[in-house]
Amino acid sequence: MVADKQQGLEFVLCIVTQTRGSVPRAPGAKMLVYRDGSIFGTIGGGRIEKKVIEDALLAMQNNTPATLHYDLLKHLGMSCGGSLDIYLEPIMKKRKLYIFGAGHTGIALARLAGGFDFDITVIDDRKEYIDAFQQPGVAKIGGDFQDILPGLVFDEHTFVTIMTYTHSIDRELLAWCIRQPRAYLGMMGSRRKVEMTRKMFVEEGKATESELQTVDMPMGIEIGADGPDEIAVSIIARLISVKNKSHHI
Repeated sequence: MVADKQQGLEFVLCIVTQTRGSVPRAPGAKMLVYRDGSIFGTIGGGRIEKKVIEDALLAMQNNTPATLHYDLLKHLGMSCGGSLDIYLEPIMKKRKLYIFGAGHTGIALARLAGGFDFDITVIDDRKEYIDAFQQPGVAKIGGDFQDILPGLVFDEHTFVTIMTYTHSIDRELLAWCIRQPRAYLGMMGSRRKVEMTRKMFVEEGKATESELQTVDMPMGIEIGADGPDEIAVSIIARLISVKNKSHHI
């Protein structure tokens, strides 16, 4: 079960916590329910297991733990007639956050994002910046961006923030990342930089208008931010909004 969590799989841990009367399994029995409804382990089989799988998938959908009571005769028509309590805990895959750029704002974002359940990686081609950055729990990758990009994993849980030291590198990264699956993609910059980027990408065939509409740029929520820390707050607010599905870019 631990290995599943380390591999990044999503599942609901189901534990029998209390029993009364005749029941299929004793307290401590465990079962994992995966997103596709498959299971590992058992809490008793039959109708009780089918019902727990349904409730586990609902708990996963809501990402909310719960302790549920099951009366086997009253609720499920099972002749053994006992009852049991089962604790359901969703174990969700951590969202990856790639921060391209280890400047002041990138580092401020990395430090702030650590408190919001992201698996954070800071990436920069400037060795001195990568070497100087030390933050427990945050990975860092140094080297040429074009060499690093093919080795990165992008999926529907990936959040990407672009904030390097030059417009040209930002645009190169955007051209790569806009073609990848992700939950979020944002680029920092002035409104003029953003408009120029949109114009260049369409004219050069790097992206369509509809593809560019999926990019958050200028990145972050408008709060009149001033300085790296406040800009990082505006960005993390946007990431949290997307993560919680209360706002879609």
